[in-house]
Amino acid sequence: MPLARYFIYVGGVLLALLFISDAFLPKLPVAESVNADLPVIRIHSDRKWPERVVFDTSLPTIVPAQLAKAQSSNQVPATTVADIPPKARVREAFAQLRSSDVAQAQASDAKKPEPKPPHKRKIAKRHVAPPVMLVAQQPRFGFFNWNNTW
Repeated sequence: MPLARYFIYVGGVLLALLFISDAFLPKLPVAESVNADLPVIRIHSDRKWPERVVFDTSLPTIVPAQLAKAQSSNQVPATTVADIPPKARVREAFAQLRSSDVAQAQASDAKKPEPKPPHKRKIAKRHVAPPVMLVAQQPRFGFFNWNNTW
């Protein structure tokens, strides 16, 4: 309870000093009232924002003419894969290849790198830790316990 008694006495003395200083010190002059009839100043910017962009999603999607022609010209006759013999399928696949695809296929077949032999792994030697020395410590008290947090 000595701490509470301290705050009561010190707080009471400070409150008494505040009342005494208010009674004896001169008062500050009161600020004069400002004329309330002044106009309100409004600032308008000269910058104009861009017009709002409105997306009309009710219209149908427009397909470009080039894509529509390409899709109609690349249509394959309606035959199943089971109807075509395997040699004909391979021939068709090569017929549809472009020249750059053929060059890449030949280049990838010609340049196959040889696999490198795997590295021998070095096994690290195990290091022995120095022996542990146990020492008695003095007990700590109060707020002087530096290593632990509360």
